[in-house]
Amino acid sequence: MRIVVTGGAGFIGSNFVRWMLDADPAVSIVTLDALTYAGNAENLDGLSPVRHQLVVGDVTRMRDVAGVLDRRVDAVVHFAAESHVDRSISSAQAFAATNVVGTQVVLDAVRQAGVPRLVHVSTDEVYGSLAPGEPPFTEAHPLTPTSPYAASKAGADLLVLAAAATHGLDAVITRCGNNYGPYQFPEKLIPLFITNALAGQPLPLYGDGRQVRDWIHVEDHCRAIAAVLQRGRPGRVYNIGAHGEQDNLSVAHQILSLLHLDPGQIRHVADRPAHDRRYALDTERIERELDWRPTIEFGDGLAAAVSWYQEHRDWWERVKSGAYRTYYESQYGSRLP
Repeated sequence: MRIVVTGGAGFIGSNFVRWMLDADPAVSIVTLDALTYAGNAENLDGLSPVRHQLVVGDVTRMRDVAGVLDRRVDAVVHFAAESHVDRSISSAQAFAATNVVGTQVVLDAVRQAGVPRLVHVSTDEVYGSLAPGEPPFTEAHPLTPTSPYAASKAGADLLVLAAAATHGLDAVITRCGNNYGPYQFPEKLIPLFITNALAGQPLPLYGDGRQVRDWIHVEDHCRAIAAVLQRGRPGRVYNIGAHGEQDNLSVAHQILSLLHLDPGQIRHVADRPAHDRRYALDTERIERELDWRPTIEFGDGLAAAVSWYQEHRDWWERVKSGAYRTYYESQYGSRLP
């Protein structure tokens, strides 16, 4: 099986590439990645050049996408996206370009090349926010995004569903909760808190820290995407979650406890605009249709993530240098006391 993975040098994409190559010796993968700030070729170090090729290219350019589909390709798994809510609030143009225009380019290229299957990787944030006690989102829930990032992903989802309905494209959408694990760029909450804690820096926590997320280890997410790739029904949407609801304050305390550090490192900072209060996913469809279930409990997965960042300090110190420092100061500098 020959797969093209867009955004395969990013966090979830690189974990998926590694997982698929380990899981099936008959799989070969071409990764297409623009290597923006969150795409890191180092995330793919050590992979066999016989079974994996990294091509630097942009999903918003047809020639780049068509160029990796010019040979027989069995499937495209489309991860490439701008994904950080805070950055989308500061400037949304890159999100509209990559997430919406880029997805349409991928759809057009897949159709022209006759690729048999497309898996579009989306997010639970397209559903909006849940109140405490509300039932989890099902795939039938209306799309009510509240951030530019989520809106751009909702737009991409609708383009994929339209291509399936209008052109008969064999396309499937996955919507997952918050991921964590190895190689995650440290602007996201868990690696930000782990690396700041290890560096003796404050853990900047938005508002009261009671925002609830359905946390899933990236390995469980990769297994789910593989199940959808292999057995998902064309035109379907599949929620992927681990029933691991945790609020951000609890996550911060658990990280500090694992590192035997003082909870006084937590600093409550001014909340971001339109901060969704809670996400939770009903995963009955993927469990029933594809026999997938999460296997990694949050406590175990978080402990493994903390250990990974302890053991790969050289990786995240390089990632957090340069332009990241400028972004971090602009995002949190005025909020921290």
